[in-house]
Amino acid sequence: MSHTSFLLAFLLLFASTNMSCEQTSHKRISNDNYLPVTKIVDGDTFWADNGTEKGIKVRLIGVDAPESRKAFKKEVGFYGKEAKAYLTKVLRGKKVKLAFDIDSLDRYKRTLAYVYLEDGTFVNAELIKNGYAMAMTVPPNVKFADKFVKLQREARENKRGLWKISN
Repeated sequence: MSHTSFLLAFLLLFASTNMSCEQTSHKRISNDNYLPVTKIVDGDTFWADNGTEKGIKVRLIGVDAPESRKAFKKEVGFYGKEAKAYLTKVLRGKKVKLAFDIDSLDRYKRTLAYVYLEDGTFVNAELIKNGYAMAMTVPPNVKFADKFVKLQREARENKRGLWKISN
């Protein structure tokens, strides 16, 4: 075996081992393992205990809740505090299952996930359905984009949540 062939074989082995380890860690989380929620950040972000010292910061895929606090250049958004309160009510003391789409991390290194409660409640959809968040599709994570747009239309037509007051 030539030096080049050996190097190529080593690189392929390293890449496949690295990919399978990465996939395994997400599969471990996304199977039937439910993680306890530890802290709500705002209406679309929370922390869960994944067994690491710090935990895992989760950003819900496909939803955008108004800001609940002033941070950096962002102001508190209309219905932001209500969105955070609603997510807190939904997740406090609960365990969640994370499911992933194409990208599993955003640019801030938050874990991007579709989130389910043990009773099967699809948290991302519930936020939009009840008017606490808007649909926000960021390709390539588009698995439920059509469903979320439909739920937003229904929330708006029925004046739920942030749609109560028409502008």
